[in-house]
Parts: sequence; C-alpha cells; structure tokens
Amino acid sequence: MNQNQNLLPARYKTLGWILVIFLAINFATRIGLMLFEQDASLATPTLILEIFSIGLLHDLAAATYVLVPFALLALLFGNRPWQRRLYAIIVSALVAGSVFGFLFTALAEGTFWNEFSSRFNFIAVDYLVYTREVLGNIWQSYPVTWLLLGIGLLALGIFWLIRKPFWQAAQGEAGSFGKRLALSLIIFALPVFSFWVVNDHFREPFEKPAARELALNGYYEFMRAFRANDLDYFRFYPSLPSQEAAAQLQAQLKQGQAEIQFIAGGIPTKHVVTPANPPIKKNIILVSIESLGADYVESFGGKRGLTPRLDQLAKESMVFNQLYATGLRTVRGLEAITLSIPPTPGHAVPVRKVNTGLQSLGSVLKASGYKTFYVYGGYSYFDNMENFFSGNGYTVIDRTNVKPEDIHHETIWGIADEDILHHAIKVMSEQSANGQPVFMHIMTTSNHRPYTYPEGRIDIPSGTGRDGAVKYTDWALGNFVDEARKQAWFNETIFVFVADHTSNGRGRTDLPPENYRIPLLIWSPNFIQPQAFNDLASQIDVAPTILGLLNIPYTSEFFGQDIRQAAHQYPRAFMANYLTVGYMQNGKIVELRPKQPPELVDAQSGKAVDSDDKQSLINAALAYYQGAAEALRQLAGK
Repeated sequence: MNQNQNLLPARYKTLGWILVIFLAINFATRIGLMLFEQDASLATPTLILEIFSIGLLHDLAAATYVLVPFALLALLFGNRPWQRRLYAIIVSALVAGSVFGFLFTALAEGTFWNEFSSRFNFIAVDYLVYTREVLGNIWQSYPVTWLLLGIGLLALGIFWLIRKPFWQAAQGEAGSFGKRLALSLIIFALPVFSFWVVNDHFREPFEKPAARELALNGYYEFMRAFRANDLDYFRFYPSLPSQEAAAQLQAQLKQGQAEIQFIAGGIPTKHVVTPANPPIKKNIILVSIESLGADYVESFGGKRGLTPRLDQLAKESMVFNQLYATGLRTVRGLEAITLSIPPTPGHAVPVRKVNTGLQSLGSVLKASGYKTFYVYGGYSYFDNMENFFSGNGYTVIDRTNVKPEDIHHETIWGIADEDILHHAIKVMSEQSANGQPVFMHIMTTSNHRPYTYPEGRIDIPSGTGRDGAVKYTDWALGNFVDEARKQAWFNETIFVFVADHTSNGRGRTDLPPENYRIPLLIWSPNFIQPQAFNDLASQIDVAPTILGLLNIPYTSEFFGQDIRQAAHQYPRAFMANYLTVGYMQNGKIVELRPKQPPELVDAQSGKAVDSDDKQSLINAALAYYQGAAEALRQLAGK
C-alpha cells in the first residue's frame, strides 16, 4: 500500500473522483439524448456498443481539459498540514462548482439537442456573441429558477455522497514537488495528445446523423467548432481545377437559360441580364417569415388550420411549391435571399468579418432607382444584420425605430410581428410619397421560442407552442395585407412572402429534403396572375425571380436563376447543415463534408447510390460551392 501511495500521492486521487463524475454525467447525458430521440433504429446492440465506446473516447478527450486546473492546484500546494487543508477546502469548493457546471451543461445540451438534434456546434459558438438574446430566450422559455435550484440540489447531493473519501484524499499526502511536477506535466500533456489523436476519423463509421452526434461530446464539439468556425473551403473540401470549375458552373447556368452570355474575368457567373420588355417599376415588399416550413402551411400540404390568411393569398398568387431553403438558421435564409449565393461551409456571409461590398438584391434595385430598406423586429446588431445590410445597399430599420406606445408585445427576439409590420406600413407610405419606387425587406420574429404574442388575436393561447406562434404570424400577415390595401401605393406594389428556414433541425440524414422545403408566394392582385410552379428551386433563386418578374436590367453576379424561366429546364436546390453542404437534383443529393470524398445519396432514403449521372452531379456541386467560395475569397482579398 505504501509503495502504491508513493507512486501516486493520495492527493491525485481527487482527480480520479473528478474524472469519474465527469464521465458518469456525460454517460447519463448520452442515454438521455438517445431516449429523447425515440429512434428505434438506434437500439441495436452493435450500434449501442459503437456509440458508447466512441462516446467514451470523446468524453475522455474532453476530460483531459477539465483535469488541467485541478492538476495545477495539486502542483501548487505543498505537503505541510496547513497547505493540505487549504488545498482540500479549495478543491472541494471547486469540485462542487464543477459538478454544478457539468449538470448545467448536460441540461444545456438537452435544450440544444431539442432544437437542432446536434451536439454543440457553430450555432452554440455564435450564440456566445449574443448572450443577451440567448440568455433572455432561455429565461422566457423555461422555468430557469427552478431548473437551477434543481441542478444545485443535485450537485450538492452528488458531492455529499463522495464527501468523506474525497476529503480524505484531498488532505492526504501531496508527494514531493518533483513528483507533483512530473504527474501534473503528464496531465497537462493529455489535452495536446487528445487534440492530435481524436479527430474526424471516429465519426466516419456512422451513417445515421443521430448516431454520429450521440457518439460525440458536447464540450469537445464546442471547442472544435470554436477552433474551426471559419472553414477554408479549399483546405477542407474537394475541388476541381479552377478553369474546369468555372466552365462547369457556366454550363450549369446555361442549362436553365441557354442565351446567357458570360463576361470574361472575375466571377464566373457574371453576365448581363437584358429583358425583352421595359422595366416595371413596382414597389416590392418582401417578407421573410421566421421558421415557417411548408409543413405548417396548409396550402403547401402542411398542418390544417394554422395559416388561413396565407392560404387565401396563395389562391391569388404566383406559388412556388418546391422551393428549398439553403440552411436551418435565419442568417442563412437572409444570405440566400439577399446575395443569391449557395451556402458555403462555416459561417454564413452576414456574420463573417468581411461581409460588405457584395452584389445584393438591394444593391441591384438601388442602382435601378429604388429606395431600399431592411426592416427587422429585433435589434439589428444580432447576427451582424446592421453591418451586413447597410454595407450591401440597404437602409436598416429595427425595433429601436418603433415608438414604445406602438408596441403591443415583445420578446427577447423582437417586437410582435403585427407591430413591426404596422411600422413598415408607415415607412412605406412616407418613402413612396414622392413616387420613387421602394423595396422593403421585412424580417419577422414571433414564430420563435418562447412563442408568445398579444392575447386575443387567435384562438390558441400565447406561449403554448409553435402552432400558436405560426397562427399568430399568419394573423399578423393578414392584418398587414388588410392595412396595405388601404394605402395609396397598394396597387403599385408586389408582395413576396417566403420563409427564412423551417423549424426542423433534426432528420434521418444530414440533409433530409423535408427539413428544407419552404413556402414562396408572390402576390399582387392587379399585376400577378395566379399560377403554380412545381419545379425544384432554391432560396437563392428568389432575387433573380423578383428582378425577372419586373424586367429589371442589370449585370448579374448571382448564382441563382429566374425560377419562371429556368427551373423547368434546370431544377436543382442547395442546402447546408453546419459542416455538410449539398446539391439536390434528379432525386439525388451530393453531400460534401470536410476531408471526405463527395457522396451521392438518394434524396428520399438517404442511402448511398451509384448512377450514370453520379460524376456529373458531383461536378455540378463542386463547381457551385467552389465558385461561391472563390467569390467570397476574392471579396476578402480586396
């Protein structure tokens, strides 16, 4: 016994207790997430063994970082009685606090998983920047006081169970300084070792995204996302030779519109758009609707009874039934609608350091004589919206421009949809008074947790869930349309209603198409003839379609196409889920992941397929994403 104690001083047994508690809580978290997923296909013995064995490896990798401050404490305090006692007091308090932190992180992972079906990733890192909105949303959405009290009691209970052996070890022999230094240096080296050993290789055996995520560790994934939150496409993703990529990209665009004549030099997509008919200078109001997937809109095959006003408008509109969002966050939707660019890996353009000076829907219309506005119900510093829109041709208006007496309700995300839409009516009336056309892009916020809104508007009580938030947003849009009808500018305005993304973060594959399908309708009673377009299209096609509808001539650098003119000949869509980006065509999806070869999967089943068009689809996907990455790299280099 004495020999063993000499080899490992008693003090270092405290690190063993910390390791056991950390691994146990992460093990329990993994079980909880698996049960929450309610996926019977995960319950096979072989898969469970793989998930938990690889999960243990990731947990151990994360634990190497957790142990560092405790190893430093063990090194600093010597062997004298007062030093042992002081060490025991400090490390006990630190362990009790750490157990609380472990439990809190487990709860945070549960709420994040509920929203995104994922361990911590880019979104969690981004949310660190916007703690006001994120913490406020948590406070408004959950019984935070009771949850923290429960976690605190559980942490104290865990510490109470180990208090005697832990205290005995903490006051035990510290060992000589040389021995403490050697042991602590070994522990300090473990994070470096885990950094190089634990990598993407361990993710590869899992076909199901849920299994892959369950095998990961939230702490480790958070740090991984923090380190790699600005991916260089050309370092991590497959690519073609530059000239071949440009030729492939131009060939794809010509499939939709054979008459395109590209301009040599610069971005391969650059070409002159010259409509056959003169421009139609209508006002444009584009409303991007928070989290409104097609599965919530009855006229698009979704839930019944939640969107009566949009369903009525759909009967009078140009409707696009197979439009797909590029991502699962508002910032991705804004990027696609505004810039007409595929969703490159890493951060969306609005939250990148270099995000201005790009061609946008607003800049094209501004050059054509329009006044251009971005109107947001929240604070426009969120997701860097103010910088992005003001630097790309828009005047930004947000909740700070709305008088307090005009606000009926607000959450941490923004004022009620009816309030920002009512304010937009005022701005529109003021700005259009001199006859100059106006383009206004409005972003709603109410269809977001905590799902609260003014009482008495609809028959679903406020704060009871997403169904109520969807129905309230629909009511607010209907109220907006009714108010707009009374305005002098109404007959000279087209209204575009499109979602920013769906509310589905989880899926059977990395890129399940049903998680990206969104509604798009263009309504203008005196101008638009009701009709439906059923060809596959992308959110990046919204801007070219609006410009084409109004015969706006411009020199385009957009990657999208006019759906009305091109989608029937060239139906395709783009989508992204954090690290995976995809290209969908012919019922198949090309998936591009970092440091892996392209994969072609069936859009419905998610199973890998091999077909005659496999290489041509892969080349098309590479050309688009490589072209977009190159365009953004050129911008950053200016």
